[in-house]
Amino acid sequence: MAKLQPVGSNIIFPYKNFRFQVKWDNDIVAGVSKVTGLKWTTEVVSHREGNDPSTARHSPGRTSFEPITLERGITVDQTFINWANLVWDTRNATLGGISLAGFKKNITIELMNTQAVIVRRYSVFNAWVSSCTGQADLDANANAVLIESIVLQNEGWQLEGDPAPDPTASEF
Repeated sequence: MAKLQPVGSNIIFPYKNFRFQVKWDNDIVAGVSKVTGLKWTTEVVSHREGNDPSTARHSPGRTSFEPITLERGITVDQTFINWANLVWDTRNATLGGISLAGFKKNITIELMNTQAVIVRRYSVFNAWVSSCTGQADLDANANAVLIESIVLQNEGWQLEGDPAPDPTASEF
C-alpha cells in the first residue's frame, strides 16, 4: 500500500469532495463517481441504580456501521455486477444454491487534494453487496450518463495513517 504523502499544516481550506478513488482486490475501481458518506452510530445504554435520584447514567452500547453506496457510469467493465453476483447469481440459484465464497472484500477509499496527492485513506472492512442496480432508468428523451450502483454492508471502517505535516505544501 502506498504511503500517504505529507500534507501542509498551513492549509486553511477544506479538501474538495470530487477527488477520490476506490480500490478493492488491490485495484482501482474505474469510473466511481459517487460514494456516500462513512457513518457509524453507537447505541446509548441508559441505566439507573436503585438509590440514584432521577438521573440516569449512560454508557456505550452496540456500534453499527451505515451501508455505503458506490455509483458509476456503465461501461464494458463488469466489476460491480461480478462482485454482486457472488452473493446472488441466478445461474447458481437455478442449480439449487449459491456459494458465498469470497463475497466479502476490504475496500479502500482515498481522498486526494487538488494536485491528486492522497491526503486521507479509509479502510472499510468485510464489505459485501446487499443491493445492486444494474442500470438506472432508461429514457429516450434524456441526455445523461447511464448509472449503475451497489450498496455495501460493512463491519466497520477506520482512517488510516497520520500524514506528517509539510509546511511547504499547499492545497492550491
